[in-house]
Amino acid sequence: MSAVAYSPAHAFYEVALFGDFFARDLKSILNRLTLHTESATPMHTREIVFEQIGAQGLIQASSQGDEPVLLRARKELGDGKESGWTLYSYLKPESVRVHPEATVRPWAVCEVLGDALSFASALGYVRRSQIYKRGYAFRRGPLVIQMFQQEQVDPKTSLPIPAHTDTLWEVEVKTATQVDTAAPVAGQMQINTVRSAIDAVLEVQSIMKGLLDLRRQDI
Repeated sequence: MSAVAYSPAHAFYEVALFGDFFARDLKSILNRLTLHTESATPMHTREIVFEQIGAQGLIQASSQGDEPVLLRARKELGDGKESGWTLYSYLKPESVRVHPEATVRPWAVCEVLGDALSFASALGYVRRSQIYKRGYAFRRGPLVIQMFQQEQVDPKTSLPIPAHTDTLWEVEVKTATQVDTAAPVAGQMQINTVRSAIDAVLEVQSIMKGLLDLRRQDI
């Protein structure tokens, strides 16, 4: 088992907006997103949330001034073919006074080859919760737009239980890759900046106005 991660001195960020809607609006929202995005595919994702136990978890909570940092594991299940695991974690979002228009939060990502769940356990984490997400994923430039319903897990089989037709749909409009805040190399233009990412998610917010309310969340 091995892992590949980045540990730069500067931060990498995710920029995002969030929304939700009832099933009766699904067709209208699907049509509008399909019209204004480059691609659309079904999505089915398994996500496991871990929390750190013991002294290190208490140290993290103290340094964050809040709950300890959670470790998340994600696996894509689309088309019957499972992808490898991705481990990722968020820190507390930047203040609304700094970025009032969108959620901007430090984002660390680690691709794991092998048994990611045992790897997380070896780091001192224990499983806290598990969900499945099923819906659609759209691409628009640097953004991925995920629209999904959460599926609960059958405690006997650990398999997903299909969501009820009336289950709320959730929407996440976010940068598909990390936004690098490092200074650009001399002679090169830095294209993927926090400001350009915010502008990109605000364009989607404008497109969906009147049909879907996309907003900043402190999560």
